[in-house]
Amino acid sequence: MSIDSYNPADPDDLVVSAEAPGAAGTAAAVERARAAQAGWLGAGAAARSAALTRAAEAVEAHAAELARLVVREVGKPIAEAHGEVARTAAIWRHYAQAPYAPSGELHEPAAGQGLLMTRRRPYGVAGLITPWNFPLAIPTWKAAPALAVGNTAVLKPAPEATACALRLAEIAGLPEGVLTVVPGGVAEGTALVDAADVVSFTGSTAVGRAVIAATAARGVPVQAEMGGLNAALVLPDADIAQAAAHLANAIAGYAGQKCTATSRVIAVGAAYEPLREALAKALAGAAAGDPGEPSTVCGPVINEAALLRLTGAVESAVAAGATVVAGGGRPRRPGWFVEPALLEDVPAGHPLLSEEFFGPLAVLVRAADLDEAIALANGTRHTLATSVHSRDLDTALAAADRLDAGMIRVNAPSSGVDFHLPFSGAKAASYGGREQGRAALEFYTSGRTVTLLPAGTPR
Repeated sequence: MSIDSYNPADPDDLVVSAEAPGAAGTAAAVERARAAQAGWLGAGAAARSAALTRAAEAVEAHAAELARLVVREVGKPIAEAHGEVARTAAIWRHYAQAPYAPSGELHEPAAGQGLLMTRRRPYGVAGLITPWNFPLAIPTWKAAPALAVGNTAVLKPAPEATACALRLAEIAGLPEGVLTVVPGGVAEGTALVDAADVVSFTGSTAVGRAVIAATAARGVPVQAEMGGLNAALVLPDADIAQAAAHLANAIAGYAGQKCTATSRVIAVGAAYEPLREALAKALAGAAAGDPGEPSTVCGPVINEAALLRLTGAVESAVAAGATVVAGGGRPRRPGWFVEPALLEDVPAGHPLLSEEFFGPLAVLVRAADLDEAIALANGTRHTLATSVHSRDLDTALAAADRLDAGMIRVNAPSSGVDFHLPFSGAKAASYGGREQGRAALEFYTSGRTVTLLPAGTPR
């Protein structure tokens, strides 16, 4: 079976057609990675650091090519694509230092002579399942820490990002068997989860739950980043113009196809009317356009199914009594485009208030005060990121302490991420260890306690 990936801005443009290896081929790829793992670990910290540094340099050397491929395969606007490429290189470079980091501690024995120490060791083969929306950065922020601590990795990218994953692995130039890309779908993903020694998944909540169940049955460590229904709280004392600009970026940037995108805007008290006006104006300035143009903020959504899901959500909300404040229509151009939309008066119980639609679509909600705003923000089963907009630092910090989200950003878009800090959500948004930073290094290793006693020491 072949995996075909098309250009979302030009659905007639076939970007790549790759052969899927099936379950047996995926299992074989894991075994090849397992055979390579001992040599990769045994080569030592300097060899792994140098290999990851060369990967960073290779990404930088091919930056223009990779950015064009990201635009073509997943429809990311060219400015964001260049940003993702730079971030990808920075992640490889960041984790190139990790092989030299301490991997344990020394302790005094409770009694008598001897030495106690802890060590962290790699599991073996890391199975990585990644989405299409960050086709270079997410595979890198999973693979780089896994490789840095001595695992090898098998990567199963989303079908829509097959070309990017294959080219990234080719450019990285790692030793044979150290980083293997397996194009495919459900069969390949299931086989990888069933064979890997440690698993990291990013994708939908439904698939993530299946991955968690399968790894739990095997007793294999897993981290899963799943759905996000992210809120932005705007208080009356906020800089409304700045907040609107940040929100427009978090709603419309890359057509809202980020797990940290804002989908609920909660306006507190007197902030509602001025924010409504400013945000509608800001979204109008972020109209859907050609992702190859440097000025474009909102490109196409990934495929026709996504387009129909988004336009259907707007239509059903309007039929239920909601009002479209801005956008929501389809521009007259080829491709899977929809204008960034803001809706108000969406009735309670509508899916837009409780489900992730993964597109340039947000709901404006009223809150009488901060307490109600926090209750609304927390009243969802999965929240990855929340932003708080206020000039009052005490208010913002108090809100941050009470919000359930895994990441809280003050006077900034919800969609920003610092790759050297832990990345994870709350409740059903995430499961298992956190990604990125030191947390990732710990996730891809197991702890061991070693007791050393002088020879002849009586027990």
